[in-house]
Amino acid sequence: MRIFAALVGIVFSVTAFAADTAPANSGFIEGKDYALLDEPLRPADPSKIEVTEVFAYTCPHCFHFEPIVEAWAKTQKSDVAFVQLHANWNPSMEPYQRGYYTVLALKLKDKAHANVFKAIHEQQKELATPEAWADFLSGYGANKQNVIATFNSFAITNQLAMADARARGFKISGTPEMVVDGKYRISTRMTGSQEQMLKVVDFIVEKIRAERASGKH
Repeated sequence: MRIFAALVGIVFSVTAFAADTAPANSGFIEGKDYALLDEPLRPADPSKIEVTEVFAYTCPHCFHFEPIVEAWAKTQKSDVAFVQLHANWNPSMEPYQRGYYTVLALKLKDKAHANVFKAIHEQQKELATPEAWADFLSGYGANKQNVIATFNSFAITNQLAMADARARGFKISGTPEMVVDGKYRISTRMTGSQEQMLKVVDFIVEKIRAERASGKH
């Protein structure tokens, strides 16, 4: 009887341990919690698990999400590449999209990116012209004429065209949305919240990581 009780205890302990160490949120379902794109887009670096956030500076939901997703990005392993892509739904968004890629080109993202959101949503600042961006970015050490020249450059125009094409390929329907490895799209319309969206992203990242480790990817 004692032996039987001991065996039951061992089985219970192993079961409990397995439950504790099982991947969290392993019940996410394709078509419900995330969508699989029919035509995946190749990541910039296929050796990494690319996680793309599609956002817009003018989007209040993106403003709320920014500190959350930035904190999440800092916790990721070295095999994950976090990328932000600025969307453009209409002509009024183009100056903000162009401004974002100007910030990237001038290597000012670490200094200015979060403050662009704050300027727009907390201070009601309009950044609708190259001059407005020049004035704003001069506060972070940029030369005004250099900002205007970069903002209006052919190189930035090309980046906008590539970003637009990528957003179309991702079948983006709003912001913020996330795409993992160029083929899994996740939105708050599916998950119900921004925090839950990141949990689904984590689930898919682990799924891809396991597939790569087993040679299935």
